[in-house]
Amino acid sequence: MRALLIAVAALLVYTYVGYPSLLKLLQLLRRQRSSPQGQRTPGEWPTISVMLPAYNEVDTIASTLEQLLAIDYPADRRQILVVSDASTDGTDDIVAQFASRGTGVELLRLPQRRGKTAAENAARSRLTGEIIVNTDASVRIDPAAVQHLVAAFDDPSVGVASGRDVSVSNIDDRTNPGEQAYVGYDMWVRDLETSVSGIVGASGCLYAIRRNLHMEMMPEGLSRDFGSALVARENGYRAVSVPAAICYVPRSTSLRCEHQRKVRTMARGLRTLWFKRTLLNPLHGGLFAWMLWSHKLCRWLVPWGGALGVALLAPFVLAALARGSWWAAAALAAGGATVLVAAIGWMWPEREGRPLPRLIALPIYAVSSNIAALHAWLRALGRTGTALWEPTRRGPTVQRSNGPKV
Repeated sequence: MRALLIAVAALLVYTYVGYPSLLKLLQLLRRQRSSPQGQRTPGEWPTISVMLPAYNEVDTIASTLEQLLAIDYPADRRQILVVSDASTDGTDDIVAQFASRGTGVELLRLPQRRGKTAAENAARSRLTGEIIVNTDASVRIDPAAVQHLVAAFDDPSVGVASGRDVSVSNIDDRTNPGEQAYVGYDMWVRDLETSVSGIVGASGCLYAIRRNLHMEMMPEGLSRDFGSALVARENGYRAVSVPAAICYVPRSTSLRCEHQRKVRTMARGLRTLWFKRTLLNPLHGGLFAWMLWSHKLCRWLVPWGGALGVALLAPFVLAALARGSWWAAAALAAGGATVLVAAIGWMWPEREGRPLPRLIALPIYAVSSNIAALHAWLRALGRTGTALWEPTRRGPTVQRSNGPKV
């Protein structure tokens, strides 16, 4: 039992401390790749297609399109394609109004709802750009972000360029500081991975990909943003994080909403990883296989390690408690406090409508994320399926940023 507990603790420490530390060491040992990115005239920029999957986004689609039309990129070299996943709330009518104004906005409506990846697959024949930029209706892109993404392809080894997520407040200020901290940590790890070899998954909020890679079919129940980095690696390219390509992502107003999003994302990620499992073989994937194991699979296994540790320790704690042991009482109190903190976080937005105290926000977010991972495993291994897509309703962003400084 002691060996198992040590293994569980080692998995946790390696995943969140050891892995980035090893990446930092490799970064120091390797010369960081860089590509000359000179100034271009408007006619020298490659053509791009900005693809925006949407389902019932009537409250945000107009402002999202206005913002996309204002990005710093030559208008005659830019296509904006909204793929409506059979929206029923008037989203299509708003997009059609933009299209009728000759703005370069186009609408592709699917006859029935089939999910985000199915919508992306259906749009492939309508895309005209050399570079495909994928984004989301609930985020806001920095005006210069697309240029920074496209400039990354000056390096011929780059197949996918991912934006930098910056967590910002919702307009009603019901923020989640725990989510903010985790996003900052993850962006830091992606920067390290980029300097060593390349990231193992792109940001679903904003990423760009070479046309030939995007044209590969992706099964409907899988994640195309995660899969894009895997497809790139299979074809001899790498995926990179571009810190200057900033994407402002509103934080979830509810831990319950964030839990549901994580379950969907991780369940689809697990199935995507299984679909591309040959890349986990070090003989096939090399250094990338180690990074894929460490960043993705180890994180998804940590909750199972925690559950195993609790199951192994529980009988001993209860037996010691019966003998009046002080440490057993302390362990039981700590477990009860964890459950209480998680319950507070789960119910807080509905009860108070105020931000979680920062002192407990990160522990609450960590507990919730691990519970979501366990739930995601059950969904990925079960028959429920992961194809249907329910966009996260985050609310509008504000202009100021409280994002992580990493």
